Amino acid sequence: MEEPVYKSDLSYPKPDQSKCLVYRIFGQVPARLVLYMLSWSGFLVSFMMRTDINMAIVAMVEEPEVKYLNQTDQYCYDVQLQQQNEGVTIKNDIHGTLQWSKEVQSYVLASFYWAYIVSQVVGGLATQKLGTKRVFGYAQLATAMCSLCIPWASEVHYSIVIILRSVQGFASGLTWPAMYALVGHWIPVPERSRFMSSFQGFSIGIGLTYPLCGFLIANFGWRSVFYTTGSIGVVWCVIWYLLAFDSPETHPRISLSEQKYIKENTVNTYESSRKQKVPWTSILTSKPAWAIGITTFGRIWVHYTFIIPGPQYMKTILGFSIEKNGLLSGAPFICSYLASVLFCYIADKLVTKNWMSLINVRKLFTALSQVLPGVLVLSISYLGCDINVILVVWFIAVTMITAAYAGAMANVVDIAPNFAGPVLAFAQTIHMSASFLSPLAAGYMTKGGHTLTAWRNVFNVTSFVAISTYIVYQIFGTDKIQSWNECEPPSSTTEQEAMLKQNDTQVPVVVTTPTNSVAT
Repeated sequence: MEEPVYKSDLSYPKPDQSKCLVYRIFGQVPARLVLYMLSWSGFLVSFMMRTDINMAIVAMVEEPEVKYLNQTDQYCYDVQLQQQNEGVTIKNDIHGTLQWSKEVQSYVLASFYWAYIVSQVVGGLATQKLGTKRVFGYAQLATAMCSLCIPWASEVHYSIVIILRSVQGFASGLTWPAMYALVGHWIPVPERSRFMSSFQGFSIGIGLTYPLCGFLIANFGWRSVFYTTGSIGVVWCVIWYLLAFDSPETHPRISLSEQKYIKENTVNTYESSRKQKVPWTSILTSKPAWAIGITTFGRIWVHYTFIIPGPQYMKTILGFSIEKNGLLSGAPFICSYLASVLFCYIADKLVTKNWMSLINVRKLFTALSQVLPGVLVLSISYLGCDINVILVVWFIAVTMITAAYAGAMANVVDIAPNFAGPVLAFAQTIHMSASFLSPLAAGYMTKGGHTLTAWRNVFNVTSFVAISTYIVYQIFGTDKIQSWNECEPPSSTTEQEAMLKQNDTQVPVVVTTPTNSVAT
């Protein structure tokens, strides 16, 4: 049966598609699928450039030799090596040359996140005025250029590295509000949870970066890490420039049927939202916005305990080599991406099948992303040196964290589709403070030495923060579009759920997941 042809009510001129190379190559691919892959790969590359130094710094800095004097109750791998290594100096399997103190290392790692938090509101404002294509693209390019310069800067002075990392942090802070702002214009309500799984490209980025760093450091030295990630970033920027567009109205190759479907299933348009003034007072006093920011603070705290001090735990407590450290530190994040696709798919089905209300779905998946990892992290602190069980629990905890992208993180677009970028910027200003507070707290609790006792304190605090912050979302979380989202009376929750439950056989819908792009 022939696909129905819809008339476009948009008056913008279309380019000559027959002369457009990009159109000839990608003309048959749904625009939403291309956007999904750009978002997925963009966050993957962004987090490669963000986290490479977490592993590289282990090889960059000259560490003192350590003697283990029968401390079998504090170092797991000392149990295994006690007979041959008791009272003997053990040298690291990598040899750094930089004379950076522990404090300097902390400043280098934390400088990214201080600047990252500062740029959140700027990202929301810039996206509202300039659009996602410019903001996201230029931010990625700046981050990539800084990565390429870090090896040179490290040899000159650590202060230059801190400046470069601060620039990277500021630029990376623009990316999340920019991409969130695009969701309201591009992604129909029935597909939003699934599209949110594209943001989990960062999990693949982390999962690939740690083992890649271990391999590069072991075979080519730590400098190759930054040259590799920076070069990948530059190449991605070229692809983004060619394929990304701010709205369906400005896309040169989108089909009329896809364009019509998007327009009928979104509650705002690109041009109208850009003309509206951001209601900052309303956002700053919004209980739902605060609830999202506070609860996600707990999730970020857990997440960054695994990301930043995690490799140190693998090295100093479990005693893994640099390559094994990279593999085991990164593997859980690969699993977490696959899980995020499943979580987001299940969340959509729970609502479309009318098995749960939208807000109950958001709260369920938020609980899975925080309460369960909080309990699992607590259990790690009491598992001692049962390494196999620790790794299994570690894997499950990191995997469950990604359920948030069908929970509180997706809720940003639910409550304010017109101002998703600014709302996310506000929420991230709150919750991303955990990105440097978490590793700083871990550093403070382990300053007397990386022992099982010290790490038990780290995991106990992490568990408390994760579980306690969820309570705020359980009380104040909502799926209702807020009154300040638009000048006209806002769409009701019932209207949103009606969109989710509509008959999707009227117009082809693309299931925008990396494993399934078949029209249904």
